Amino acid sequence: MNCSAFKQVDVFTSERYKGNALAVILDADGLAEADMQRIAAWTNLSETTFVLTPSAPGADYRVRIFTPRSELPFAGHPSVGTAHALIEAGRIAASDHLIQECAAGLLPVRVVGEGSQRRVFVRAPRAQLHPPSESITAAVTRALSRPPGGSHPPRIVNNGPDWLVCDLGDEAAVRGLKPDMTALDRLSAETSSIGITVFGRAQGKDYQLVVRAFAPADGVPEDPVTGSANAAIGAYLLASGQLETIGTNYRVSQGREIGRDGYVDVCVGAHSGDVEIGGSSVTSIDGMLALP
Repeated sequence: MNCSAFKQVDVFTSERYKGNALAVILDADGLAEADMQRIAAWTNLSETTFVLTPSAPGADYRVRIFTPRSELPFAGHPSVGTAHALIEAGRIAASDHLIQECAAGLLPVRVVGEGSQRRVFVRAPRAQLHPPSESITAAVTRALSRPPGGSHPPRIVNNGPDWLVCDLGDEAAVRGLKPDMTALDRLSAETSSIGITVFGRAQGKDYQLVVRAFAPADGVPEDPVTGSANAAIGAYLLASGQLETIGTNYRVSQGREIGRDGYVDVCVGAHSGDVEIGGSSVTSIDGMLALP
């Protein structure tokens, strides 16, 4: 029987059973794509990663990222959690200059701190922002049963997946949102996006933004804590000139509404446009997985 080392990692938290859970299959060379998709559907987590021997010069490792329904070119919490799993397993050394190979290309990864204080940051693919449109704003208003709350309209931001980014204004509006998943599924189809992510500003807290992300069309009604969505929000804030009041290095709270309470650290390059997302991870399951 073929087996792989396996870890289930809680990402964007230092507490087990919070943050966003990720399954990591550490020995995926030889697995067929159909088997990867079958395993990802079986774990039934928002994402499962498969670690392979790198094929690009300079890469430290290669990863493929699957939701229960499809493969993603990039996702944040799988990138952060996979690096954590590889370092913990002794497969790679912690470094400021790691390179992850994935379907979105070669992405820089840096590691800060050691042991339980370790945080991993990954640079998201450079974002491309679609122009705002009245039709998208109207579709978002219908799906959320309320208009956007900020001074800038919703926009689609691509950083691997397409996220529809919507500013709801403040923390209370985000936390109190009770979305209709059928309407959000329809919104994803209308906009050809993986889902919608909403954010609002927090006052007097140890975080600056609160975020929620919904991707029912990809089998994830509400994602607990979302790296790519937070990177998309960082690019949106930079493009709309809103980082002066928030700062280019800020912390996000996400996941409380579904009991996960995660934190994402976001670093935006004001001149380069690069967005890094990172945070802590902790392993909850460490063992072996029988392969198909």
